[in-house]
Formats: sequence, structure tokens, C-alpha cells
Amino acid sequence: MTDMPLYAAVAMQLTAQSVEGAPDRAAARAAMLAQIVRVAAQLLQAKVFIEQYGGSPLKLAVLPEYLFTSYPGRIGIPEFADKAAIAPDGPEYEALGAVAARLKLFIAGNAYETDAHFPGLYFQTSFVVAPSGDVVLRYRRLNSMYAVTPHDVWEKYLDIYGIEGVFPVADTEIGRLAAIASEEILYPEIARAHALRGAEVLLHSSSEIGSPNLTHKQIARRARAFENLAYVVSANTAGIAGTAMPLASADGNSALIDWKGNVLAESNSGETFTAFGDIDIVALRRARRKPGMTNYLSRQRLELFAPVYGGTVQPANSLIKDHQVVTPDREHFKRVQEAVISRMEAAGLI
Repeated sequence: MTDMPLYAAVAMQLTAQSVEGAPDRAAARAAMLAQIVRVAAQLLQAKVFIEQYGGSPLKLAVLPEYLFTSYPGRIGIPEFADKAAIAPDGPEYEALGAVAARLKLFIAGNAYETDAHFPGLYFQTSFVVAPSGDVVLRYRRLNSMYAVTPHDVWEKYLDIYGIEGVFPVADTEIGRLAAIASEEILYPEIARAHALRGAEVLLHSSSEIGSPNLTHKQIARRARAFENLAYVVSANTAGIAGTAMPLASADGNSALIDWKGNVLAESNSGETFTAFGDIDIVALRRARRKPGMTNYLSRQRLELFAPVYGGTVQPANSLIKDHQVVTPDREHFKRVQEAVISRMEAAGLI
């Protein structure tokens, strides 16, 4: 794809709608589908404006974290899985596929998702729906404070999906796409693992505090871009509606960052599509293939770090007992972290 033309990407900064207050499962599902209809209209308007304003065809739109449901709050894990987590072949993906096909867009987003192999649980999933209407990428968040991750059921997850399913990269006509969920942008290993598997555009769905000062996540986005020679398209929520939390607590600073770490566009607060710009995959690939001090990706000496990284901090399989998956309460994750801190303290590491 050496002749791939420029195309535009946009980080859609939109308001997440909580379903926590929905009286039942049917009401929650109806609200989610209504939110998809609303977002489809916003995507259409963004496409019309960006193509008229910038000239390059809009090919990629990234949506914020948990846009259709907000976070689970204190709802129990099995209860939230039933109420608001979507099935991989559910009507929500079908609706998103229809939008992607109609607008000829790759749509990246984030939702809570069930898995038939793990009944009663859900994973926070970042996805990409192609213009064909098909889901071409499904990444499950690996580092979370109060939710189940593949690492918590590691032995079974690997048996089913393999390492390719843990760090998936979609090779598409607009480049090689990979996803990073929310605060995972703060963990360089996740972006690096995707880059080492060929990822060129990192799709970051987030819901975070915005600020006129540099936040940790703003700094991390720039670092993940230049250290991996990859674009980062980062979409934040424009607040979360339907909860007691002040609306704009997670709002602002959606951004498009190029593979040199330059911020090409960044949004202020509120619902907006102003974080958009061109993606030049040809230039990125040319930079990756050129020897030099700034080709950080090719200069990695990963064997140096294997002995250190082989040590256990957060343990795998915390939800597997006697080779069976167990359903946790939300305090389980805090107890695991407390145990890790105690071990690190005892070893003199902290």
C-alpha cells in the first residue's frame, strides 16, 4: 500500500449516556440503540463538514469510551452483564455496522461486551466496525481497576483466543489499526505490544478529566505516538449524562497526534468533532523503514528487559480456582492490588 492516499480521521467528543437508572434490561437496550441513532446523525454531520473543510475523505471515526452505557457504577458484575453488556453478534453491533456501511467509515468505539465462553462476566471491549459492516477488530481491555480483564482468566482466555486475540491488529485499506482503552494509554507496554505486531494507528477511546494544563493522559498520548512511530486518535467523552456526577467531569482534550508526537488537532470542551486531521500512512511507513536515532521502534532491545518483566506484579488467573472461572464481587480487584502492594513492600521494592 505504498500509494495509499491521505485520508481524514476524527476523534468524536460526545456525551456518554448512562443506563444505570434504566428500570430494566429492555429499557437499557432501547436507550443504547437510541444513542446509536443519535451518534449516526452526528457522524454524518462531521463527515460533511470535514470533507468540505479539509478536502480529504473521512475514513476513520473514533468514539469515546463506554459511550452507549457509561460505567457500571456499583452494579454487580453479573447484573451489569445482563443489563448493559452487548453480545458480539448483538443488535447494537448490527446497528453500528449499518451506520459504518452507510457512511463508508471505519468506526472505532468502546463498550462492555459479553462472551459465551465466560458466562456471567463481561469485558470492556474496544472495537472497529468496517465499512463492510463487519467487526474487524475486537480488543479486550487488559488493565482495569474494577472490571474483569483477560488476564484475570488468563489460562482459559489464551486457550480460546491465543496471543493474537490479546493484542489484535487489523490490517485494513486505511492502515494497520489497533486499540487502547482509556487509562491503558498510561501503560507503555500495551501500545508497544500492538506496535510490535504492526499497528500504525492507535485508536484510543477514553473518558477522562480534561484540563487546560497538561494531564497525565495528554502526555502519555504524545509519548505513545513518537516512541512507537504511530498515529494516536484519542476520543474523550463530552461528559456523562444520567448520573449524579457533574456532567463535565470527563470532558475535553480529544486529540489527533501524528507519529512524531505532534498534536495535529485538539478539542476544547463539549460535544464536538474538531479533533480531526489527515493520516499519512505512506510517510509513517517511510519513517519506520529508515535507519536513524529517531526510529525508536526498530532500536528496541527487548531481550534486555525480559528477566525483569518476567516477575509477577499483578497476578494472572485471579478469577480461576481449580481451573474454573469464578464470578467476583467488585472489591475483589482492590483486594488483589492490596496483596500485590504487600508483596512489593515485603520484597523491599517500595
